[in-house]
Amino acid sequence: MAWTYILLCSDGALYVGSTRNLDNRMFQHSQGACDAFTKSRQPVTLVFAGEFSHIGEAYAFERQIKGWSRAKKWALIESRFDDLPALSRKKWGPSNSLDLVARPRGEKN
Repeated sequence: MAWTYILLCSDGALYVGSTRNLDNRMFQHSQGACDAFTKSRQPVTLVFAGEFSHIGEAYAFERQIKGWSRAKKWALIESRFDDLPALSRKKWGPSNSLDLVARPRGEKN
């Protein structure tokens, strides 16, 4: 078995990782022996763990989650799966997405 997991650090940061042995990895994190990021943010709390058949799948999901926004990570943690697609959509901000359409040279908006 393999796992992708999310830790909530004492400063509110979220740490995403993957492992073959979740119990051992949590012990390592609690001892500050796993990596510098969580070592300086003790204590850490396990807030999500997803089980996979192979470590490659767990690692791929870890990489995917690392690219997510904080809001999307919290939706996963809180099992709000219906919210995930909406949180995946790009936010274009104050400018309209039509402004990004290529226009012929010299043509104004």
